[in-house]
Amino acid sequence: MSHIYIFSPSSAVRDKTAFKRGIKRLETQGHHVEIDPDALSSHLRFAGDDQTRLKAIGRAAASGANIAMISRGGYGLTRLLTQLPYQAIAKAIDKGTQFVGLSDFTAFQLAVYAKTQRITWQGPALGEDFGPENEPDEIMQACFEDLCLDQGEGTGWRMPVAPMPKNVKVNNAVLWGGNLAVLTSLLGTPYFPAIKGGVLFLEDIGEHPYKIERMLTQLLNAGVLKNQKALVLGQFTDFKLVAHDQGFQLKTVIDRLRMQLKIPILTGLPFGHVATKVLLPLGARVDLATEGRDAFLIWGHI
Repeated sequence: MSHIYIFSPSSAVRDKTAFKRGIKRLETQGHHVEIDPDALSSHLRFAGDDQTRLKAIGRAAASGANIAMISRGGYGLTRLLTQLPYQAIAKAIDKGTQFVGLSDFTAFQLAVYAKTQRITWQGPALGEDFGPENEPDEIMQACFEDLCLDQGEGTGWRMPVAPMPKNVKVNNAVLWGGNLAVLTSLLGTPYFPAIKGGVLFLEDIGEHPYKIERMLTQLLNAGVLKNQKALVLGQFTDFKLVAHDQGFQLKTVIDRLRMQLKIPILTGLPFGHVATKVLLPLGARVDLATEGRDAFLIWGHI
């Protein structure tokens, strides 16, 4: 099957049992798994100090692996963006290495696209997706296998009942996005891609709806959102509403955004810090279409 390189560019791995379980699952599926020598390193909250993690990224780029997948997200990559080996990463991608991850890895992926225009994949992390006690989610697993076999050419999902935009058709737009908090933190830096006419997808975890609204408002006021052809919202999870909210919830945020933007806003994308997640090629040209509640993202062969 595939040569998979596991590395830790962000937070330290705390659940080593899940890490080992994920490795075993991938090996059982027939993959050759190579573990970076510092994958389980720890310094403060990080998987090693900054130089240790930079060297791990360099080794991942030099590994010749089909897939370079993060062990976990957390925090740490924004500290490294000024020093990333962009040319080596671009060369690795050109030779066939697919960099895969989510959450904090959004910083790496957006910076790589801003600097090199190379495609990376928003998708699973080892511990979160292959390491749980239960079997990995079937949809996530199928999408990952498509990537391993170089077969995936798109994805689709069923949107919530209401509200829905009118039938949408977007052609040849750059797909980009990822974790909302990480993406917003790059605004105004050289690592924030200057994409106009794109399809922007967003997800997050542990952020109350008012914080989500605050970040979306920042992107709105900065002109980022109105310059896109469509906004696709994934899963926003693990937040807690309180009595003081007085009915303010995630739907409130989305409804207000729909009044402020003329572009279509789609919801229900199966992506984020959830078991059921698709893989998304950040930086690829895509077609987006809806028919009733059905939404389709097509990128063709990459």
